[in-house]
Amino acid sequence: MALKCGIVGLPNVGKSTLFNCLSNAKAQSANFPFCTIEPNVGVITVPDNRLAELADIVNPEKVQATIIEIVDIAGLVKGAHKGEGLGNKFLANIRETDAIIHVLRCFDDDNIIHVDGSVDPIRDKEVIDFELQLKDLETVESKIKSLHRTAKSGDKEIGRQYDFCLKLKEALESGKSARTVEVTNDSEETITKEMQLLTIKPVLYLCNVDEASVKDGNAYVEKVKEMVAEENAEVLVIGTKIESDIAEFDTYEEREMFLDELGLEEAGVNRLIRSAYSLLNLQTYFTAGVKEVRAWTVPVGATAPQAAGVIHTDFEKGFIRAEVMTYGDFIELKSEAAVKDAGKLRVEGKTYIVQDGDIMHFRFNV
Repeated sequence: MALKCGIVGLPNVGKSTLFNCLSNAKAQSANFPFCTIEPNVGVITVPDNRLAELADIVNPEKVQATIIEIVDIAGLVKGAHKGEGLGNKFLANIRETDAIIHVLRCFDDDNIIHVDGSVDPIRDKEVIDFELQLKDLETVESKIKSLHRTAKSGDKEIGRQYDFCLKLKEALESGKSARTVEVTNDSEETITKEMQLLTIKPVLYLCNVDEASVKDGNAYVEKVKEMVAEENAEVLVIGTKIESDIAEFDTYEEREMFLDELGLEEAGVNRLIRSAYSLLNLQTYFTAGVKEVRAWTVPVGATAPQAAGVIHTDFEKGFIRAEVMTYGDFIELKSEAAVKDAGKLRVEGKTYIVQDGDIMHFRFNV
């Protein structure tokens, strides 16, 4: 599944440094605005300790983690909705992503230029929100005009869409994002997808801090947490400079020693990748055999046939059944045969809803 998270924020807040830490692609990172003009796309693996534990038991020829795409998007400035700076390019690129990682600068450093001359993550967040909301308001107002005449004709479907657009307009005009308006029926979902609103996308706020604040945060971080409390959004604290240093170490042991010195259990980018995966409403199931132990990505709520289709479309078309074990049972009993002997290998049909960590084998006939 080619699902994408877009890294956004004002120029010079640490987006490209973060991207470099996340992926093997190398975005230019420099001390001036707009050093990222074209969006850089990195395909990154999702850290999952369960893969290693499965591999230790199965001893496969190959281990394959699941992946997501991260997009580093050019910095945005005031007036972007009117095309100021790189606004049009920014807005077009973010429209193509499925979720947003919003990077906020939460550290002081006179040597690193801020586009607005001072550090204020609350102001920075409001700049981004305002520009995206204004662009969405243009989109919604245009849709209201196109629906207005048809809505008066008595078409109930169009009427529901029209009423929902009015709710969106009211929220956006009051400075709220479209994601704060609850989608309650298929009509509203249809029109929402059609408009491709920017502020409907789920968001994760990433506070970029200095080394002294990476463990416990700072006053800037606390202000961000207070501001986003009503959004029910996650806030992560990461020091991109530290993450860049971690990425330079050649061995796992060196990285672990460095993290231990900082009092950290793991690299911040690992937490970020897992959070981004969750933000996209994704989960993992596994296949485990001597040829390969592999993690597969499916949306939360996917059925067994849909999960099979991720491997190959023929698996979904010809789906017969799925043989399912829980990760916990397999780890405890050490083999598929032992799980089966214990009566814990289940046979599930087309309506089965896949659970995170399921180990599955599919039977199909094409």
